[in-house]
Amino acid sequence: MTIPFRDIPADSGIRPRGVVVLLHAFPLSARMWEPQFGLAASGWRVLAPELAPVEPGPRPRTMDDCAGAIVDMLDGLHVHDAVVVGLSMGGYAALALFRLAPRYARALVLCDTKPDADTPEGLEGRRRMQRLVREEGPSAVADELTPKLLGATTRATRPEVVEHVRSMIAGGSVDSIAVALDVLMSRQDSTPVLPSIHCPTLILVGEEDTVTPPALSRGMHAAIAGSRLETIAGAGHLSSLEHTDAFNARLSDFLEHRV
Repeated sequence: MTIPFRDIPADSGIRPRGVVVLLHAFPLSARMWEPQFGLAASGWRVLAPELAPVEPGPRPRTMDDCAGAIVDMLDGLHVHDAVVVGLSMGGYAALALFRLAPRYARALVLCDTKPDADTPEGLEGRRRMQRLVREEGPSAVADELTPKLLGATTRATRPEVVEHVRSMIAGGSVDSIAVALDVLMSRQDSTPVLPSIHCPTLILVGEEDTVTPPALSRGMHAAIAGSRLETIAGAGHLSSLEHTDAFNARLSDFLEHRV
C-alpha cells in the first residue's frame, strides 16, 4: 500500500546519521512536524508519512494497515531501519510497527500516547465524531478537539498556537478524518508488546496532557526496560507544537547520545 510522505534529506556536507520517521497525531497531518524538519541539519533524513491520506485509491483502514504502509515506504526507499517517532495516533502506529516488524525500529520515541486499545466508551466517542465530521465538517471537529488537545497553559498564553492547531484541523478533509477514526478504532492493545522492546526508547509527555495523561507514560516507562521518560512542562497533548524548543532539545539529545 502506498502512502504519500514528506522526504527531507539530510543537509549536504553533514555526516549522515540515519533516518527519522515522524508519525503524526489525529486529526492532524504530517504538516504538524514542520518544526522538527530541522533534524536534517544534524545529518538525519526525515520522513513524514500521511497516515490517513486524502488521495483516492486504497488507503489504510486499520492500524496494522498503517504499519504495513510505513514498511512499504521504507522498503521502497531502501531504508533498512529508522528511528520511529510517533505522537498520539502516531505512537499507536509506532507500536503496531514494532509488533509486526520490529527490525525496522532502530529506536522508538513515543510521545503523548498510550498502549491501550479504545474502551467501549472511547469507541462510541469515535463513532460520534465520524458523524460530526460527516454532518458538520472538519471545522466542527476543530472546535471540539482543539481545547482538549492543548494544555491549559497554551490555551491561556499562546493564542497563536491555538489558532495554528485549529486551522490545521479545520483545513483537513472529511474523508481523511473519517478514515483516521476507522484506523484508531481498529488498533490492538499494545501493552503485551512493551516488555519486548529492547531498542533505545524515549517517552515524552506534556505535563498538562489530559488525553493521555503522564501516568500512562510512567506505566510505559516501567514496562520498557532501559527507556527514558521526559516530561515537558506547560504542554498538553501536542507537546511538539506547544513547546517546540523543549521537545526538540529532548529529542536531539536522545538522538545524539542514545541512538
